Amino acid sequence: MRKKLFRSKPVQTVLAVLLAGYISLVKRSTRWQVLGLETVEPIWAKGDGVIGALWHSRVLLSMAAWRMDAPPAKQPPAFLISLSPDGGFISQATKLLGAGVIRGSASNRKKTFKNKGGMAAFRQMMAHVQTGGCLAITPDGPRGPRMQASLGAVQLAAKTGAPIICLGCSTKLAKFFNSWDRFCLPFPFGRGVIVWAGPVRVPKNASDAVLEAKRLEMQTLIIQATQQADIACGHPPILPAEQDAP
Repeated sequence: MRKKLFRSKPVQTVLAVLLAGYISLVKRSTRWQVLGLETVEPIWAKGDGVIGALWHSRVLLSMAAWRMDAPPAKQPPAFLISLSPDGGFISQATKLLGAGVIRGSASNRKKTFKNKGGMAAFRQMMAHVQTGGCLAITPDGPRGPRMQASLGAVQLAAKTGAPIICLGCSTKLAKFFNSWDRFCLPFPFGRGVIVWAGPVRVPKNASDAVLEAKRLEMQTLIIQATQQADIACGHPPILPAEQDAP
């Protein structure tokens, strides 16, 4: 009964409006510090398509940190959001915030985009990036393992020639949940840190070995950027799933 109510359109719409309003409040009330701009500004200046990669735990925070009135807004942003029930109201909220949405996911690290809606999403992502858009993707979503990247972003980069820029973000006032991804819920009226890193460039006809090397390069950069942002905000760095203490 609860699941049916949660999935109803009126409830999803109300949740979307509340979420979008909350993210807007966090975005406008947070004092943001941005690090690593020198690595990504030359990419934005070209105005070509770009892939932004961040961890699933920071997807709401990234929407709050994203500026729509300045680079990287020159590349229209679109977020890859899963086909799960949670993804329904999150996608509505994302649209209310002025960003685009592509529904789909890559939950299996070895069989990227072979799951439900995956190939259709991949085609949409290619079209978006090839027409100069910016795609935000969480390579450890929607079910993990935490901070372990799937091949989706590097496969997309190889197909489109677009660079991957890596994003880490955190706020001093935040709640970290004991979920698989250690989800970060930012609170308003505090200080926030955004860390950009990269780019990661993938050759068009990359072999499986090169794709794997680029996946690890991207994964390392996102981990470093996220941990740098957390430490700057006074939080202990979150470790990838396989590095959890027993």
